[in-house]
Amino acid sequence: MITAGIIGGSGYTGGELIRLLLNHPGTKVDFVYSTTRAGKAISTAHADLIGSTDLSFTGIVNPNVDVVFLCLGHGNSSKFLAEHQFASHTKIIDLSNDFRLKDDARFHGQHFVYGLPELYKSDIEAASAVANPGCFATAIQLALLPLASVNLLHNDVHVNAVTGSTGAGVKPSDTTHFSWRNNNASWYKPFTHQHLGEIGESLASFDNAVGELHFLPNRGNFARGILATAYTHFKGGLEEAQEIYAHFYDSAVFTHVTEQPIHLKQVVNTNNCHIHLHKHNDLLLVTSAIDNLLKGASGQAVQNMNLIFGFEETLGLQLKASAF
Repeated sequence: MITAGIIGGSGYTGGELIRLLLNHPGTKVDFVYSTTRAGKAISTAHADLIGSTDLSFTGIVNPNVDVVFLCLGHGNSSKFLAEHQFASHTKIIDLSNDFRLKDDARFHGQHFVYGLPELYKSDIEAASAVANPGCFATAIQLALLPLASVNLLHNDVHVNAVTGSTGAGVKPSDTTHFSWRNNNASWYKPFTHQHLGEIGESLASFDNAVGELHFLPNRGNFARGILATAYTHFKGGLEEAQEIYAHFYDSAVFTHVTEQPIHLKQVVNTNNCHIHLHKHNDLLLVTSAIDNLLKGASGQAVQNMNLIFGFEETLGLQLKASAF
């Protein structure tokens, strides 16, 4: 049994992480740190946890836990670690974008491994600190990595992806509150999204030529999930593409390639990524679907924890989708 601490537990990713760790047979939640809710019951922020825990948020950090998860806003994880020191044995898993890029991976003596298990599993197993990938980055990388691995991503790639409102965080804004988002759709940050950097570094890890990535993110009028479609020129047939993807994900426990068209309800509330391939003339269309709060955030963080501590990779993550 390992002990876990959570920094910033009142948001969506923090809430999902608490739920997962409370039900993880190898983990005991030691503390959930919050500067705004210290002393209040965790269930006051996460009503779905009523009856599941008597824990309250705290303003005190235990530096001796086995693993600490940082569920802070982008730019705040580095500030927190600069002000708080943990024991030498404590593993750090950060869910922000502070340490994902290679130029940012070293911080105060720590080297953060990029936490995409389908690509860096052995590195994660030996890591003391992990930078959890972004939600869009996870969906898009899992859609494109097999092609990059065999040098078939040298043409430009066009990606269109839609995410649920929880991807914008728990605090409402002009484009996230219910009355604006409901029965509505819009794009944002066209071709400039902050996840492009980490996607580019992963695709380039095979030292093969990679075409330009044109990414258009969209806001959906639903709560959770990401559906991403990517297409690029591909001279081979559909069967060849399916063989490439099946081989690449042969040992992946959460990423599944299917010949059936996919949709969001298959993966929402799970740590799975589903991938479907479609060929049209000389174009290959790759569709991927994930839950942005699980495989795109807290679920993948627990998956990384499992790898670091030698647990079964799927432990505590055998979750059922809401099919209807």
